[in-house]
Amino acid sequence: MGDINRRLARIKRHKRVRKNIFGTNKKPRLCIFRSSRHIYAQVIDDEKGISLVSSSTLDPEIKEKVKYHGNIKAAEMLGDLLAKKLKEKGIKEVVFDRGGYLYHGRVKAVAESTRKGNIQF
Repeated sequence: MGDINRRLARIKRHKRVRKNIFGTNKKPRLCIFRSSRHIYAQVIDDEKGISLVSSSTLDPEIKEKVKYHGNIKAAEMLGDLLAKKLKEKGIKEVVFDRGGYLYHGRVKAVAESTRKGNIQF
């Protein structure tokens, strides 16, 4: 019963945040989703409704290096990989969508390691 209420509360927070966040071609939206085992990130152009770049802890570059994929170390590696992919696409600025999760732990690790890769939020 408690898990359902927590999930619904996250969805409500995400809807409230998404009212104000919108990704454009020049400044797409970096969206985070985390599960207990993995963390996923994708960069979305909301005007066209397409995903420009996506990455997760299931990618081979991360999967080989980390034993457990649901921790902060894996999230930092995800942020580094995402920053590298964004540079290849020529994207320098994004809008951060934390997906209704608190800006803490793995979500914060992805954001900060992406910032270290010279991607502006």
